[in-house]
Parts: sequence; C-alpha cells; structure tokens
Amino acid sequence: MADLCSFPITSRWPAKKSDIIQLYSLPTPNGVKVSIALEELGLPYEAHRISFDTNEQKSPEFVSLNPNGRIPAIIDPNGPDGKPIGLFESGAILIYLAEKTGKLIPADAGRRYETLCWVMFQMGGIGPMFGQFGHFFKFAADKVANNSYPVERYRDESKRLLGVLEARLEGRQWLMGDEYTIADIATYPWVEGARKFYGGAEVLDYKSFPNVMAWVERGLARPAAQKGMEIPRKE
Repeated sequence: MADLCSFPITSRWPAKKSDIIQLYSLPTPNGVKVSIALEELGLPYEAHRISFDTNEQKSPEFVSLNPNGRIPAIIDPNGPDGKPIGLFESGAILIYLAEKTGKLIPADAGRRYETLCWVMFQMGGIGPMFGQFGHFFKFAADKVANNSYPVERYRDESKRLLGVLEARLEGRQWLMGDEYTIADIATYPWVEGARKFYGGAEVLDYKSFPNVMAWVERGLARPAAQKGMEIPRKE
C-alpha cells in the first residue's frame, strides 16, 4: 500500500485504499469532469465528497492540496516515476489522466494540441462565463434586481460561446470529429450545468443551438457520464 501521509488532506479524508487515485470533489460542472474521465478510463479511484455547505474546500487540509481552495483535486499514488503526486485544476487533471493512460487525447501531435486548444477554450471561456451567468442569474438575483447589466453581460457572452461551439460541431460528432476526448468531457458538463443547476436554458436560448444540444445529449448518454455526473455521491 502506498504511503500518503505526506499529504495532510488524508488526515481529514483518509484513504481506504491508498494505492488508488484519491478524488476530492463534488458533482458540479467542474467536479464531474474528473469523475467522468476516471470512469471512461477505467482507472480505480476513491471519491471523497467535499461539502460546500460547511466550506470544506477552504479547510486547511483541503488547501494543503489545492492552495486555491477549489474542487476538484486528486492524489495519484502512482504518479510520474512511481511517486505520489497531488494535482488540482480540472483541466490540468484531465490532461494528466489522458497522458497517463494514452487515452481521450489524440496520439497525433497536431491533433493533440488542437484538443488542448478546446480544453483551454472551456477553461478560459465556457467555465468562467457560464459560472458568472449562473451566479447573477440565480444566486445573486436579488442583489442585481435593479441592475440588469451583470446578467445581460454574462448571458450575451455565454450565448456567443455557445455559437462558437455550434459552429465547431457542425458536421462533427465530437469537438475533435469522430474522436471523443477530454475536450468534450471538459465542456458539455458546463452546458448541462447551466440548464440543470441554473435553470438558464431559456434565457441562453438553447433551442437556437441544435448541434450543441445534440452533442450534450450524446455525451450524457455515455455510461461513464451517467455514473460520473453523480460522483461523489451523498453518504
């Protein structure tokens, strides 16, 4: 069994099986990226639920693994050179898992970098803009009741980004054509999240983006996504 005692987070969330990947997360659009990827890759892992209700992501133990205090984060006891490694930032974790296994990312160098472009498109665009839209549209609606600008600003930018996806998906099954990659896994949970968690499908005019919506449904229909979207489960 691997010794993970050098990671303080394990004192609060002990590993039952220290020789497999430890996932610290919650079923949010960012969190499920990693659980979906782990399910797709068939990598054994142990999930630990980090409660936002009690700000566990801000606890000293969690921050010892991710100084930014955000989920998801992982410990892989079998990292590079066989040594344990702790990682945070969902995009970085996706890239790591894809490169570790040689799956969910093209082998061809050109297509690999193109895939990474779309991962960064999600990290720098879809995630932040959809997240801000959801914040002002749902969670801070009372605070901006007399100021429509925040909702309009992030609504319009989110719709613009949906338009970029719509064009990219024209004639393609996945963002990289016929190959399902970490770019898809990074992105469609956010589109679904804006519909499911924020109730924003009508405001974001989802019906005007048929390629996007068909792609989201294809992603969600995958067995790994159906399982990964619910992990970590409530105890």
